[in-house]
Amino acid sequence: MKKTIFLFVLLLVVISFSQMVEPAEESETTIILFYGQGCPHCSAAHEFLEEIQQNYLNLNIEEYEVYFDDDNRDLFNQLAQAYNTEIQGVPTIFINDKVIVGFSNSRAEEIEQEVTYCSTNHCEDPLNRVEEQNNGFIEKLTLPAVIGAAAVDAINPCAFAVLIILLTTILISGNKKRAFLAGIAFITAIYISYFLMGLGLYTAIHATGLTNTFYTVVAVLAILLGLFNLKDFFWYGKGFVMEVPLKWRPAMKKIIRNVTSIKGAFLIGFVVSIFLLPCTSGPYIVILGLLSEVATRSYAISLLLIYNLIFILPMVGITLAVYFGLTTTEKAEEWRQKRLKSLHLLAGLILIILGIFMFIAMNNGWI
Repeated sequence: MKKTIFLFVLLLVVISFSQMVEPAEESETTIILFYGQGCPHCSAAHEFLEEIQQNYLNLNIEEYEVYFDDDNRDLFNQLAQAYNTEIQGVPTIFINDKVIVGFSNSRAEEIEQEVTYCSTNHCEDPLNRVEEQNNGFIEKLTLPAVIGAAAVDAINPCAFAVLIILLTTILISGNKKRAFLAGIAFITAIYISYFLMGLGLYTAIHATGLTNTFYTVVAVLAILLGLFNLKDFFWYGKGFVMEVPLKWRPAMKKIIRNVTSIKGAFLIGFVVSIFLLPCTSGPYIVILGLLSEVATRSYAISLLLIYNLIFILPMVGITLAVYFGLTTTEKAEEWRQKRLKSLHLLAGLILIILGIFMFIAMNNGWI
């Protein structure tokens, strides 16, 4: 028995030792070389990298010519910014967290030392820094874009008009509390329906894999919608207007004026959201196009929640103001009518700026 235990322990020691002395698997290492055609130092750097690549099987070398290639020059600039350095010339090599400019014997030693280190330690692909920088930049700009577009939607005169009609109808009975609760129920239904519609469209875009195409389409759409809103500022009433179509308004008013209960207001909120789509969906679709390209699902959902919260805030404000006697539905409607053109002007400018930003993001490779 003792002999058996001894042999078993000895076997464990041998196995453990063999694992300790087994050479570690070589980590993949990426070197980025920016060079210029006809540059002698660049050629020397290229030859050196090819030589050491034979000794490091997992060494990945990516080379970008910058004298004659605009895209490569843009990438060079982006990578230099990601490494918080300035371009000093070529050859320039990026490896791990090092930037090595020029080529000489000392530079060769420095490069090989870094390659040796990375062969046994995980070193990040330099291009990942560019992607992280771009993603961080886009995320920082996405939230303001969402807030801006939501603000455009929130000041939309269509939503104000519908709510004012509803409150006026219920206030005829003289019950301010019921009017207040009906207004909140109506607004809650609008919030839920718009959020679900946005989530459904966002999911559909991802499912079809048309995020890039859709992003381009909505960038154009943002500018067009902005121009149409500017048209309503300068020539309101001529041709079509960026509001609920005139043919739909009698039917919508009839539906709303039949509401006499809180439950009815909640249900009508879902129905009326369909009438509001031609008037309010423009900024929403633009934001969905932006989110489909730059946001993860969880981040997109959080931004959609924020968007729709901002969208309903003015309606909540009007409901509270009427309930507490700070204004009347007649005064609210008068305020809306006086500022129709100004609201269209503000909406138009924000949408045009958003569309231009989206094109800039595409042209600079941020998405």
